[in-house]
Amino acid sequence: MVDERITDGRRIAQLLASELTGLERGPLAAVTVVEADPDAEPTADGTFAYAVARDGERVAEVFVHENRARIELLAGLAAAVGAAESKGLRTRPKAVDPPRALVFVESGAQVKRAVDAVVAAIE
Repeated sequence: MVDERITDGRRIAQLLASELTGLERGPLAAVTVVEADPDAEPTADGTFAYAVARDGERVAEVFVHENRARIELLAGLAAAVGAAESKGLRTRPKAVDPPRALVFVESGAQVKRAVDAVVAAIE
C-alpha cells in the first residue's frame, strides 16, 4: 500500500497529462497535450504547464501550483463543472471573456476524477 499522498503540483499535472493522452480510443483518442513547458516551476499563483487540445482545438490549460494543479476549461463548461463537482472536486468560474471554469486537482488520487471533467467538457 502507498503511504504517501502526491500533492506536488508538477507531479499531479504530469499524471493528468499521462491520463489524458494514454487512451487511443473513446473521447480521449483525439486529445493531445500541446505547448508543454517541461521547466514550469510551481508558484502560488500557478504557472502555465501545458494546454489540452482536441482535434487541434484548445479545450483547456493546466497550471501548476506548489500543492495542486489547476485546469482552466475553455469549452463545455457546464458539463465539466457538473462532472467535477459530482466527483468531489473543487471548482469555480473565472470571470473573463470568454468565460472559463476552474477545476482544482489537489492530489494524485483526484487525477482520474479530473479526467472525467475534461471528458465531459469535450463530449
